Amino acid sequence: MALVAASANLAADATAHLTQKASVFTRTRLTTSTPVLDFHVPPADTTASAAVEFSAAARTHLGGEVVLTVEPERWLTGPGGAADVDAAVTFAGDTAETLAGALLPQTSSVAGRWVGSGLRDGRLVFTLQTPAPGQYRLPLRLVLSAP
Repeated sequence: MALVAASANLAADATAHLTQKASVFTRTRLTTSTPVLDFHVPPADTTASAAVEFSAAARTHLGGEVVLTVEPERWLTGPGGAADVDAAVTFAGDTAETLAGALLPQTSSVAGRWVGSGLRDGRLVFTLQTPAPGQYRLPLRLVLSAP
């Protein structure tokens, strides 16, 4: 009889309720094909294009927004190494999540926006419009965030 009572007590002690709570912390990873755009504007022309391919990975909470921004690290240098303030640089993406816009000195521009975790690959094509032919260089910084 003592053995039956001990078994009943063990069975009662084995039943428990457990509640767990998990927090998901945002995390991003961005790789790009180049940090610098090199444009070659041929004689008798005023435009040139250059592209940056990217792979953007984000882990965020359910329904969390992910934002890709682009900004010049310093403004465009042209023939002779001088900063070219007369030049205009625009960009356009090749996926539904990427956007079109213009680059301005010392300003971030939103180049992509999507909702939720995952891996997104894409390409941003930059177009330079300038009054003078020559070689132009524009160092960029792309930033992926999940605010």
